[in-house]
Amino acid sequence: MLKTFDLVLIGVMTATAAVTYTIKHRAELKLEEVHRLEAEIKLEKDTIDLLKADWALQSQPNRLERLVKAYNEELKLQPTESTALVHAKELPMLKSEVPVPDVTEAKATAKSSTVASAKGATEASAKGATVASAKGAADTKGAQATAKAQPIPMPAPRDGAEDADQIETGSVEE
Repeated sequence: MLKTFDLVLIGVMTATAAVTYTIKHRAELKLEEVHRLEAEIKLEKDTIDLLKADWALQSQPNRLERLVKAYNEELKLQPTESTALVHAKELPMLKSEVPVPDVTEAKATAKSSTVASAKGATEASAKGATVASAKGAADTKGAQATAKAQPIPMPAPRDGAEDADQIETGSVEE
């Protein structure tokens, strides 16, 4: 009986050793992955720093002035006028932001125009009825054209109190 108990304990110890080894192996793999990711992050940070330094060199005003002078004949560059700059809120709306007219509202407007022209036609004489019907038809077409027409986006007026050098970012709508 003692031998079976010893065999069971040996089996349990072997199983625990195998589980411990598996856990240790997985932890080492995860540690290697962490080191690899840290090295990639460091490489990316170094690349970003290098690109920032390159951008600083490329956008130096002295260098840009030399390039403008060298290629002025080919490019025919001119300084930007201060009146040519606009704020984001002065730009027209995107097509996706233009409001869609309500179809039921357009139908109600067309019906009310038709009813009004019919009412005017019954009250007028025969000659007046013809004129009123023509006018009512024109009103109906005008109402339908107005309902189908989409509003034209207009730039917002500039406030004189705003700082002209300040650049606003964000959406076009306020």
